[in-house]
Amino acid sequence: MYIIHNGLIVTEEGIVVDQAIVTEGSYIHSIIPATQMKEYPEAKLINAQGGYVTPGFIDIHSDYIETIASPRPTSMMDFNISLREAEKILVNNGITTMFHSLSFHKEDVFTQNPMRTPENVQQMVEMIHETSDELHLIRHRLHARFEIDHTFGVDQLINNIEQNKVHLLSFMDHTPGQGQYRNLQKYYENLRGYRGATYDEVQTIILEKQSAETISFKDIQRITKLATEKQIAVASHDDDNIEKLHLVRSFGTTISEFPITLEVAREAKKLGLYTIVGAPNVLLGKSHSGNLSAIEAIEQGCADILCSDYYPVALLHAVFHLHEKYGYDLHDMFQMVTINPAKAVKMDHEIGSIKEGKKADLLIIEKMNDGYPMLTTTMVDGVIITETNYRI
Repeated sequence: MYIIHNGLIVTEEGIVVDQAIVTEGSYIHSIIPATQMKEYPEAKLINAQGGYVTPGFIDIHSDYIETIASPRPTSMMDFNISLREAEKILVNNGITTMFHSLSFHKEDVFTQNPMRTPENVQQMVEMIHETSDELHLIRHRLHARFEIDHTFGVDQLINNIEQNKVHLLSFMDHTPGQGQYRNLQKYYENLRGYRGATYDEVQTIILEKQSAETISFKDIQRITKLATEKQIAVASHDDDNIEKLHLVRSFGTTISEFPITLEVAREAKKLGLYTIVGAPNVLLGKSHSGNLSAIEAIEQGCADILCSDYYPVALLHAVFHLHEKYGYDLHDMFQMVTINPAKAVKMDHEIGSIKEGKKADLLIIEKMNDGYPMLTTTMVDGVIITETNYRI
């Protein structure tokens, strides 16, 4: 049993003071007035030193594991090492539940990352699935990102869903001329940046992609139906027009990842979809693809969730950046990395907020004199995973 005291506790309702959190086993036992701590003489005390005590962060969209497993196009590391080392990094960034975003691609024309071959994707799927039965630091989940031109990958996806290896599903369409790459110039610039492609090479790729066969609406409906029957949330990706948004909503989609324009983000909110924006977008002040600014979406009340996308460091810093630089309510910003993503993936009964009976996934975040946020303690399932002691 632990008691975390002398902190600013971030609950769903607000940030409270003069309270303490009592944990017992894997769960939060109670939140008590600090004056009642003496009633638990057997508990170990954790002094939050006036810092923020928050729920562990829940990251529902991040392909970071691909970078760890394949740091170079010609380098493929051991998958067990990759996952074990990745979780050390993630937990030290406050991420206690990670939805590893693996791309089910026919072909990755950008990075040509070997982690995106069907064989390697499936090997990592199995590795993620097996962690729950082995020693681990954080809660690992799978976000299956399915590219709609991957026509021969449908059976692989369905098998994984049926075997309970998928925990979030999104459909992606990276065809140039729409979605994330509706601006063909941006598509050209990205290909030039990733692989040094010439103008003629890009033109050939564009024509091939635009004429590629895709899975049918019937296939999408069938897969979505199977997912929803298993209580798996379904997301759309890079929604660029309202008609597409209504179409994917009719399939049972409940999440809109990275809406391309403010108009689409507003419509997603009207339809009751959870909208996701990237924390790196917040730190950069813009989208790396030239699309909707996360800050603008938050300002207009069109964003519910922050994800790390490709940079786990960004979650913690984006929360404070939005508060300190732009004046957004700190409590609301914390909700975007805790209870809101938990609700979106249907895990809010278990994690995402500091409440009696929920898992004791907790962070202590102190501030340096210059305002830099320091994550000093991470607890997962009531176990202290990391303690960081800054020194002069």
